[in-house]
Amino acid sequence: MSVLYTAKASVQGEGRKGRGSTDDGRLDVELSVPKGMGGDDGPGTNPEQLFAVGYAACFHGALKNVARQNKVDASDSTVSSAVSLSKGDDGFGLSVELTVTIPGQDQAAAQKLVDAAHQMCPYSKATRGNIDVTVTALAG
Repeated sequence: MSVLYTAKASVQGEGRKGRGSTDDGRLDVELSVPKGMGGDDGPGTNPEQLFAVGYAACFHGALKNVARQNKVDASDSTVSSAVSLSKGDDGFGLSVELTVTIPGQDQAAAQKLVDAAHQMCPYSKATRGNIDVTVTALAG
């Protein structure tokens, strides 16, 4: 594979409570610990929220590509993601739930598009076999 793009970012502070930014200055965010993890729910975002947005955006791009290839209008489609951080006997882990809505498609057609996008999406490929990812298609 040839590299098309490399994102570069750094975090300063206390990891989950600090500041994160990209080298090009396009993203500069305050990080905070959610209340459910012992934080104060202060201003800022957290790694799980950033991952949720990134995965949803990447999956949506894959879905649009698959829809175009199949000559399906997915212009009003939506991808929602939920990223959960859990703790077990072996430490911390992530799980993801993606819910994809494709208006104008019946359930079987929507599921076919979503399944194809899940095979194509780089985030799906990276997480496959590593964390639990559930993808649900909703017809519209």
